[in-house]
Amino acid sequence: MSLHHATVSWALGEGEDFVRGRYSRLHTVVFEGGITVAGSASPSVVPLPWSSPDAVDPEALFVAALSACHMLTFLDIARRAGFRIEAYRDAAEGTLARVAPGRSAVTRVVLRPDIAWVGEFRPSPDDLARLHHQAHDTCFIANSVKTEVVVEPPAPRGA
Repeated sequence: MSLHHATVSWALGEGEDFVRGRYSRLHTVVFEGGITVAGSASPSVVPLPWSSPDAVDPEALFVAALSACHMLTFLDIARRAGFRIEAYRDAAEGTLARVAPGRSAVTRVVLRPDIAWVGEFRPSPDDLARLHHQAHDTCFIANSVKTEVVVEPPAPRGA
């Protein structure tokens, strides 16, 4: 077992009206190691000026966590299988949808990894599917959520 920490801090701004919902959702998230990220509710959920498009919303952090965990797991599995990777880029996308009256959830996350391979030894399409499946099955974050996670790698280069 290991513990992981994040400190989320928010304070009511001067002149804001908490009771009427007229307050900024801007906050800070401090991660282990001291990295600080500006956070906010998404402007698609809380209208401006009470949210900030210049900050990261929890839904995007969730999508990023799934994407990063899949990538880190995939890199290790691919390395162990003898493949060499030069670069990995994922344009991940999460869908926030209504799941019941007054309730929403990130119901689907699509990972779109684009991988630059090095050398002659490259995975076949079947190998690639197996590597992604194995990465998804062993990703800590994917194992922690009930959201549908789909991996849609691009067509092989040069195909």
